[in-house]
Amino acid sequence: MLAIRLRRVGAKKQPVYRVVVCDSAKATDGQFVEILGYYNPRTDPETVEVNRERLAHWLGRGARPSDTVRTLMDRHPAEAPAVAGEAATS
Repeated sequence: MLAIRLRRVGAKKQPVYRVVVCDSAKATDGQFVEILGYYNPRTDPETVEVNRERLAHWLGRGARPSDTVRTLMDRHPAEAPAVAGEAATS
């Protein structure tokens, strides 16, 4: 089964994580199918960059996100694209 989970990269005591699609039977730092984005908890505010189209593609194919990835996606919803010609009114 495919899993969408975090893979730690970065130096000692300076973690940065990649959001990857991999076989759930493989090791966390083992082989992966595709990199979907990254998560940096060390910035203020924390940075989450994920290709939402590819995420939706893999979820449609039956990949299951880990609890941490699911929480990150809920905490950082995709921003709606700005529509040209539409001005913000206050």
